[in-house]
Amino acid sequence: MRKAAFHNLGCKVNAYETEAMEQMLEAAGYEIVPFAPGADVYVINTCSVTNIADRKSRQMLHRAKKMNPSAVVVAAGCYVQAAGKELAEKDEAVDIVIGNDRKRELPEILERYFGGQETEEVYLKDLVHPTEYEKLHIDRVAEHTRAFIKVQDGCNQFCSYCIIPYTRGRVRSRRPEDVLEEVRGLAAKGYREIVLTGIHLSSYGVDFGEEGQGLMELIGLIHQVDGVERIRLGSLEPRIITEETARYMAGLKKLCPHFHLSLQSGCDETLERMNRKYTTAEYLEKCGILRRWFDRPAITTDVIVGFPGETEEEFAATERFVEQVHFYEMHVFKYSRRKGTRADRMENQIPEPVKGTRSEKLLDLERRMSDEYRRMWLGEKVEVLLEEETVRDGVPVMTGCTREYVKCILKKTEALEKGKMVKGTAVRLTDAGEMEVELDGEA
Repeated sequence: MRKAAFHNLGCKVNAYETEAMEQMLEAAGYEIVPFAPGADVYVINTCSVTNIADRKSRQMLHRAKKMNPSAVVVAAGCYVQAAGKELAEKDEAVDIVIGNDRKRELPEILERYFGGQETEEVYLKDLVHPTEYEKLHIDRVAEHTRAFIKVQDGCNQFCSYCIIPYTRGRVRSRRPEDVLEEVRGLAAKGYREIVLTGIHLSSYGVDFGEEGQGLMELIGLIHQVDGVERIRLGSLEPRIITEETARYMAGLKKLCPHFHLSLQSGCDETLERMNRKYTTAEYLEKCGILRRWFDRPAITTDVIVGFPGETEEEFAATERFVEQVHFYEMHVFKYSRRKGTRADRMENQIPEPVKGTRSEKLLDLERRMSDEYRRMWLGEKVEVLLEEETVRDGVPVMTGCTREYVKCILKKTEALEKGKMVKGTAVRLTDAGEMEVELDGEA
């Protein structure tokens, strides 16, 4: 039995695909082992969202070859799609290159390789033109209670800083019946929370033509699956939020009131250079709609600081705007140049020290806003899905999350176990920012 080790870089979509590849090789007779010396095959699912991600991908490929020089090192994913044939031709650490939309071929590619058959070194598909959704499937995930489900791939937005439309191709959506089959299987195995994810989740179904199967319809179908108690959504574009969609989602009791609305900048001039397709006024309106239909929804976002041409005045506008919205959590990124994008060719690139200063300012603001949001729940009844048993200050505790994705801790009792849904009162915030919850009666 050959041994295969995997390492994943990048987003939740990549993580899903890595789990799918692991399960395919396991079904083909491989033993899945930790990413450490001793494996016969190393598969690195790479990322290419920034130049830094490219570098990390190369480092992991070389680390794999050093762990076992005689092993087969497979480079898969977005960095591969961007680097193309040059990776196989110039990098001695890499034996096989598999781009996006060909990952399902991994077992057959390795079978031919080990069988001594004539094989290619590079397996790439042209993603510039429309293509079909690559059918990958999982029947379990590493987490015990929450399952991330990939339902969509590709992006048609072409933001000026982003290489992903080139490495992932155009929008392609997974058929609803295929999604439901996977969700039912996971629910039957005890997974209580389903998280829908994709490269551009809001575009789900746009490639289905006149069939009318969009993201809202998919959520409604999953809502009917027995055993699923929570549905959580990945990153959304603000434009998908309307009075109609918010009203619809508010009527789905399993849908978690946790919305990650991508922002990137709180300044209209910067948003225009980024080729984002909304204004700050429109974004604020979408947050207002969510707050009308949901009780204290957790609104989170991403912000890029130091985008080319970002003046002190533009950054100050972003500071004011994010405080006005008052996010629960905010992921702050320093702009990283990415070759092949329009932003890389823009003038007035911002020095790294300036990016660092701006990043720290927003992170300080984020910590304050996040603390204020959590404090809103103190004294309130909350529902917690238990996920992990651990120790805090020498005391056994269970950790889990509320529907709003606020992390909680509860004192461990014999009745508490992973996957159990409990209700209690949030009584205080710990030094780590978790909410301590006291159970209402017996669990």
